[in-house]
Amino acid sequence: MVQSQAYLQEIEEARRSSQKLLAVLIDPDKFEEHTAEAFLRKLPSDVTHLLVGGSSVANGRTCEVVKWLKHFTALPIILFPGDQNQISAHADAILFLSLISGRNPEYLIEQQVRSVEKIRQTQLEVIPTGYILIDGGHETAVQRVSNTIPLRQEQVQDIVNTALAGQYSGKKLIYLEAGSGAKFPVSEKIIAEVHTATTIPVIVGGGIRNTAQLQRAYAAGADMVVIGTAFENGSFR
Repeated sequence: MVQSQAYLQEIEEARRSSQKLLAVLIDPDKFEEHTAEAFLRKLPSDVTHLLVGGSSVANGRTCEVVKWLKHFTALPIILFPGDQNQISAHADAILFLSLISGRNPEYLIEQQVRSVEKIRQTQLEVIPTGYILIDGGHETAVQRVSNTIPLRQEQVQDIVNTALAGQYSGKKLIYLEAGSGAKFPVSEKIIAEVHTATTIPVIVGGGIRNTAQLQRAYAAGADMVVIGTAFENGSFR
């Protein structure tokens, strides 16, 4: 049984009202339980969501991390799974990701089909999300695991068309991803063009290391920005 779309509705309303959302991505393989409370205390007050997931995570690890986080925060916890083994019934929602920038059926539909029986046994809110991998200056874990090539930043129209194909096929969110540890984030031009062309919320992640980059992403049209590595290593300023 799947819950109503409360979290999706909140994100959609944020777009309509020009409210900007900020999510922190937690990689379960890098998370240390004994630091959970201190880590959460250090988060900026404007953080609105926690995403949990990674390109490849040990089986069962995501569930352990979500349960720990639930002890210390009331923030919504949304799964950002790299595969079917990263599903946890203890989270609030799941980004049901389809890697629409790639052509590997494993991450376009096969992992999704395999996850259905697990998801049906939970109360997770399922949010269909079109995931677009964009070159951030170095090979990412997503690229290696999915065996797909990211779209080049200068391929703006191809990226826009991919986002629109996602919207037309029923995706409720578009996630523009430069990848963990990207040398540079998704460009403002890409964000602006995708935001203008689509009518669904746009999430942007990868390579955002400071407040100036965060604000530029917002100004370009990002409805939610996701920061991971910079918070993990304490370098976000």
